[in-house]
Amino acid sequence: MIHVLVGLNIAILLVLIGALVKMQQKHFSFSKRVFAGLGFGILLGIFLQIAYGAESGIVAQTTDWYSIVGRGYVRLLMMIVIPLVMVSIIQSIINLEKTSELGKMSGWIIGILVATAMVAAVVGIGSSLVFDLNAEQIEAGQAEQERGSFMEERLGEIEGMTTPQKILQFIPSNPFQDMTGERATSTIAVVIFSAIVGIAVLGVRRKIPEQAAIFIKGVHAVYAVVMRIVTLVLRLTPYGIMGLMASTVAQTNVAGILELGKFVLASYAALLVMFFLHLILLAVGGLNPLTYVKKVLPVLGFAFTSRSSAGTIPLNISAQKNSLGVDEGTANMSASFGATIGQNGCAGIYPAMLAVMIAPTVGIDPLSPGFLIQLILIIGISSFGVAGVGGGATFAALIVLSSMNLPVYLAGLLISVEPLIDMGRTALNVNGAMTSGTLTSRILGKLDVTKFNDKDAVEKDIAV
Repeated sequence: MIHVLVGLNIAILLVLIGALVKMQQKHFSFSKRVFAGLGFGILLGIFLQIAYGAESGIVAQTTDWYSIVGRGYVRLLMMIVIPLVMVSIIQSIINLEKTSELGKMSGWIIGILVATAMVAAVVGIGSSLVFDLNAEQIEAGQAEQERGSFMEERLGEIEGMTTPQKILQFIPSNPFQDMTGERATSTIAVVIFSAIVGIAVLGVRRKIPEQAAIFIKGVHAVYAVVMRIVTLVLRLTPYGIMGLMASTVAQTNVAGILELGKFVLASYAALLVMFFLHLILLAVGGLNPLTYVKKVLPVLGFAFTSRSSAGTIPLNISAQKNSLGVDEGTANMSASFGATIGQNGCAGIYPAMLAVMIAPTVGIDPLSPGFLIQLILIIGISSFGVAGVGGGATFAALIVLSSMNLPVYLAGLLISVEPLIDMGRTALNVNGAMTSGTLTSRILGKLDVTKFNDKDAVEKDIAV
């Protein structure tokens, strides 16, 4: 009987996939198909939740099959991240007239990412205080205790590292290892390696132009192929989002959300405030926030459902270049750096909220200026190298809480609502990366404002 019901659920998914295919054949816009996939996924997840219950074996088996569509799509995106980052950055640097332009671009991108992460920390602190959050109000069950033990184990892996040692992790000692995504800082390491290759090519072009021309021609050819692969994969976005959303909603712990409703509400309040601050920054830069929102919503929708900043890099780059008018080099750099540096949601808001919640349990006044200043500075420094996949917020919280001499195990109390909150955090992380890219391109005078204001400026190949 179970197999019959699972088969029925799979058939429903296939019917919805067919509906999305029909929408594509009738030339519905890419954005409309993405949000149709999101809506189908939510409705399908609600159906599974009501019909069987989040913890039933039928739902577990059904979502296991759904993962072929959802997680399979994420794996395809992860497959192209490293090749895309490498070849895009090398080509971007080759196209620069002066190497000094690279320094300015990187400085503005990283500066905006870290600065907004520190602002996000202030927002997180404020939200915790407004909603009067306290770790003592949360009751720990077995799952929470196990998560606390896990976090203490993770802490043991990083506790012995000094700040200079953590910075050293960004420098690649084996670029081939980093190309496999083995380390939390692999994306940054690949960016650095690619930048070195690009700078080296500029030097060769000055001294041995004929040799540089051969390499540059090869890079352009590889770039064209990689971008075609990106286009092919991105066309699957509506289907991937539907599979991811259906699985997420079907397995959501509703009871846990209700129990920790105040923390969920406080988290999303902080995330929304920070999102509006991003829009204010764009408005100060002379850009229309509403136009920006309309163009980035499909990207944020995928980030929300996938909970992967790194997996969203291809969509991020595509949206910046083709919809927002950001120059190629800045789009590549901001998307790559934003996946691991200055994540506003995971490295900014989340650790700040936890610190303020936990401080009273050990007799520390969370309102004391010394505590607040130290917390904001530590979050700014520790926002480097946060993993761009699910679990990055945990890693950031470990670093911040241990640096503040606060007990890390208490952070395990939020395990039941972690996936729900992580969806919003990831969307904010990605929006922070796109905001930094757009602002940097604007500041450096490279933003195509006409394309930014063009409501029909989208990736034509994807919209087919």
